Amino acid sequence: MREAVFIRRNQERWHSYEHEPAATPDEVAERFVALTDDLAYARTFYPDSPVTQHLNQLASRFHEQLYRRPMAQKKRLGYFWLTELPLLMARHWKPMLTALVLFGLFTGLGVLSTAEDDTFVRLILGDGYVNMTLENIKRGRPTDVYGNSSELQMFLYIALNNVRVALATFALGTVGGAGTLYMLFRNSVMLGAFQYMFVEQGVGIRSALAIWVHGTIEISTLVLASGAGLVLGNGLLFPGSYPRAEALRRAAQDGMKLMAGLIPLIILAAFLEGFVTRWAQRHPLSVGLPCILLSAALIVGYFVVYPWWLHRRAARQGYALPDADAEAP
Repeated sequence: MREAVFIRRNQERWHSYEHEPAATPDEVAERFVALTDDLAYARTFYPDSPVTQHLNQLASRFHEQLYRRPMAQKKRLGYFWLTELPLLMARHWKPMLTALVLFGLFTGLGVLSTAEDDTFVRLILGDGYVNMTLENIKRGRPTDVYGNSSELQMFLYIALNNVRVALATFALGTVGGAGTLYMLFRNSVMLGAFQYMFVEQGVGIRSALAIWVHGTIEISTLVLASGAGLVLGNGLLFPGSYPRAEALRRAAQDGMKLMAGLIPLIILAAFLEGFVTRWAQRHPLSVGLPCILLSAALIVGYFVVYPWWLHRRAARQGYALPDADAEAP
């Protein structure tokens, strides 16, 4: 049977399975059996087709409903952090990697521009901030800006500001990812110029041991929010086998779940910047370095290593990566 005929004969039934809730557990089981039959046929005759991937995702959803839903109702929050969010990271690794590579390129551009033009950093950061920082460096306290405000006031301001920036970076993905790329470019160039200013003044390592106490997590959330924005943009530009509106809706759901996972990290980074960074500049090896290493381990472990391991395990057990509409099992 040709693929087009196979799809035409079954697409109405698949659509009803996807959008009309089953009335009873027995109906869920019947749908699952029918989908596995369709999936087996598609894997045999159309192994590389989008319809096979779609059937795999749909069958996985019904499998989860049959075998895991009771546990999920009790542990839905745990499921999100331990399974759903890491698998979404694995599913969308390409836009996440793209965001990371572009971040590196844009930051390098900021470094190069500052190295070639002394006025560039003032253009990016403003004369007032640069003059204040240079004065702090002369006094032997290059990162004293982090200790001038009260801890709580600084924490609240930074948390709200960084949440706003992250949400804007994500939401601007609705214009085909262009707005997300602009936010990533702007903040990355600013970071490169800011960090090189300290290097140029001979306090690069000392400043880094303070700045990256909070910066490791803060900058990671910028990259991850940019990746989520690119997921949103991809749903608009590359709908695949779905209607464009449906593809955008699915991408938006995935992106919003990814952003929900970033909010605690943004708050943690603000806490570190408000309460810990000021101590790290005084005790760079005993406070700064351990915080940076632990933060890096958290980001790499949870957002890179663990999703890769979980995806490999799920693939060995025959489960699909979570679909945008899939509920917790």
